[in-house]
Amino acid sequence: MSVKIGENIDLVEFPLLLAPMEDVSDPPFRYVCKQNGVDLMYTEFISSEGLIRDAAKSLQKLDIFEYERPIGIQIFGGDIESMRQSTEICTKANPDLIDINYGCPVKKVVCKGAGSSLLQDIDKMVAMTKAVVEATHLPVTVKTRLGWDDNTKNVYEVAERLQDVGIKALSIHGRTRAQLYKGQADWTMIRDVKRNPRIKIPIFGNGDVDSVEKAAAWRQEFEVDGIMIGRAAIGYPWIFREIKHFFNTGERLPGPTIAERVEVCKTHLIKSIEWKGNKTGIFEMRRHYANYFKGIPNFKDYRVKLVGLSNEQEILEVLEDIKYNFTEIAV
Repeated sequence: MSVKIGENIDLVEFPLLLAPMEDVSDPPFRYVCKQNGVDLMYTEFISSEGLIRDAAKSLQKLDIFEYERPIGIQIFGGDIESMRQSTEICTKANPDLIDINYGCPVKKVVCKGAGSSLLQDIDKMVAMTKAVVEATHLPVTVKTRLGWDDNTKNVYEVAERLQDVGIKALSIHGRTRAQLYKGQADWTMIRDVKRNPRIKIPIFGNGDVDSVEKAAAWRQEFEVDGIMIGRAAIGYPWIFREIKHFFNTGERLPGPTIAERVEVCKTHLIKSIEWKGNKTGIFEMRRHYANYFKGIPNFKDYRVKLVGLSNEQEILEVLEDIKYNFTEIAV
């Protein structure tokens, strides 16, 4: 049985989702993840206030491409009317769904009453979600956490009440806001939400899935409808194809060769320049090089070279050098 979100989004039996990540899950990164088998992706989270003020950075994040589908636009904010208006703006960008961020733990978001801050005010969260659902014909989904802290783990109530006002899927990160990204993600509460007979919508688990073995084990143990992967895909989009291959065959695919790493890194760079322009595309790509070549011994000199260059052709030449000089190394 495939997993359905609303009436029109028909995913595979056990979909793999790319988590929305600020300054990471932009179109260039999404492109290389899509090439490696991800089933559903989201934009970086977009400020509702930025959208209704026509802020250039927020509007640029609305860019989506046909090859990315199905794709959701994720929004966040602390004001219900701003969220309603921004939903109307996002709907015009023609995504497949709208996702609300009730999970981001960072201070600058929480201080504005947005993200995981709403876990402290479930009534407002419900009212905001209802306003978003009513402002669009698209399916609305939500990403959240277990609760604000260990004393207020309220995801059971959140799941029921948000389903009641019309959301079509729920992604749960197995930490509280207080944990940020520290400690272990606890998926037992995610399983309990899924087991709740009142819950009819798909439940996706998120947090700490960083290997094919863990994905396979947690699929069985925690009974979720799919897995959302974030940090483990940074510099390693192959994780999606590896997990799918393991699900289908029970065998582990060999990791990408150095040549594959170089080619995907080059594609990411070229797409980054195409979307952001030469200067910004090259500058923002610098954060990715270390991740693409993680585990290669004596790589520091090449990393320093890559982050110091501002000419596309010179960067491509260094990447070719890496492919030539590290061919025999297994990582």
